[in-house]
Amino acid sequence: MSKKPSAKNPPRDTEAAAEKQRALQREQDRKEPAESGSGGKEKDKAGVQTSARQQPDQVPAQHLQKPGQEKDMELKPRFLAPDYRGSGKLKGMVALITGGDSGIGRAVAVLFAREGADVAIVYLSSHEDAQETKSWIEKEGRQCVLIPGDVKDPRFCKDAVEKTVQEFDRLDILVNNAAFQLHAHSIEDVTDERLHETVETNVYGYFYMARAAVPHLKKGSCIINTGSVTGLEGSKQLLDYSATKGAIHAFTMSLASSLLEKGIRVNAVAPGPVWTPLNPADKSAKEITEFGKQTDFKRPAQPEELSPAYVFLAAPSCSSYITGIVLPVTGSVGS
Repeated sequence: MSKKPSAKNPPRDTEAAAEKQRALQREQDRKEPAESGSGGKEKDKAGVQTSARQQPDQVPAQHLQKPGQEKDMELKPRFLAPDYRGSGKLKGMVALITGGDSGIGRAVAVLFAREGADVAIVYLSSHEDAQETKSWIEKEGRQCVLIPGDVKDPRFCKDAVEKTVQEFDRLDILVNNAAFQLHAHSIEDVTDERLHETVETNVYGYFYMARAAVPHLKKGSCIINTGSVTGLEGSKQLLDYSATKGAIHAFTMSLASSLLEKGIRVNAVAPGPVWTPLNPADKSAKEITEFGKQTDFKRPAQPEELSPAYVFLAAPSCSSYITGIVLPVTGSVGS
């Protein structure tokens, strides 16, 4: 009898996918120029706070190995949103969240559970992070199933949706959130292998999951895609990633039109800089200390500052007349 996937016994396909990402990261690390901070005046400015809960405005100099695990971060991302009170907005619903093991996905999963939804978590290889997320969902009184796998594989995406439906007898909300990101100082640094990894994860993965989910979605269901401010404004060091996020925004609007007559809404959230494992697994330890300083808030967001936007777009009681939008949560005025 085969052993169940675990941190010590990961599925071969997911571990191979994670190692491929680490290999791409090592290749970029070798190309990095000598470490030098921006030296900008923004570094010393305190971050803007707009709620009673003070959020961190400085992040540590830390570089993570891809795909990045929340358990290894010196400054743990905040995802619990202790001031958020659930009111049954998603009672009786079932959500499937890709990249739900950590970062924005974890924060969304916790609030969905707090609003009454059971949750299926799709993730690549961060088994300990996924188990931690599951424990918090269960603390909210809801059920959670963990589904490790690679969203670049259309067969896995179909299997993940079917496993969710088998487990919970329905599917009401799909959150496409899994992503691959690796910066480059020049378009010449973006190899064919890296381009394929970024596009296939960020675009194909969203398409495969949506295609698998739609036959199970009913009137009142929804799909929420995670876009990015880079898809709105571009980013000179994230050429391939920005291109995929722009594609996700267009995909969101196109799919919204396609599914409207079925009563299925499709929207996207476009985050600005958010403190998740994705970022210290991309930038060098020196560069990451400047993360989020370019926003008007002069700090990155915490995942718990993004997750209520997903609740808003998921809950029919809040957004039944909203489809095909890209909701920016960027920390800057006018974007």
